[in-house]
Amino acid sequence: MDRLSDRQLGVDLFNEVWRLMDTREDDERMLHAAHASAYHWGEAPECEPRNRARSEWQISRVYAVLGRAEPAMHHAQRCLELCEAHPENMEDWDLPFAYEAMARAHRVAGDSGEARRHVELARESGHAIEDHDDREHLDEALATLSTAGTRSLARSATRRSSGCATSLRRTAPTSGSSSST
Repeated sequence: MDRLSDRQLGVDLFNEVWRLMDTREDDERMLHAAHASAYHWGEAPECEPRNRARSEWQISRVYAVLGRAEPAMHHAQRCLELCEAHPENMEDWDLPFAYEAMARAHRVAGDSGEARRHVELARESGHAIEDHDDREHLDEALATLSTAGTRSLARSATRRSSGCATSLRRTAPTSGSSSST
């Protein structure tokens, strides 16, 4: 398999995970697709730290949707570490969403204090998000932490077709512009 094929598989699988989080038609396929996307995108020559962070974010989200706290926490932590280690490679919404992933994983684990702490970190770092729609999507994602069950968390993140939720959907296609990875 060539590197360009890896990239395209990573992109296609990333988008398939979003679809499966929305429909919940096949949780096992969703989980395997999230890991496969991260692997193939990681093998692509264009892969940068931001792509790896967003893959970790998506894997964490899948585990949170499935109610599996330990792997959700593990991948959220990896996302946060990548954002903190490579701030120059991230968009202004990557770090707030890394904190959102940590909050979501802590919520699934039943640690409401740490979930609240990470929600506040997400809100504070979210002030740096320049695009209004991206800030709005962060606020919506954070609101689901206090009002929705894990099954509806995925749906709320994929409902809208603009802004940061779309930015997260776009993380796989390219590595350089703000409309992608």
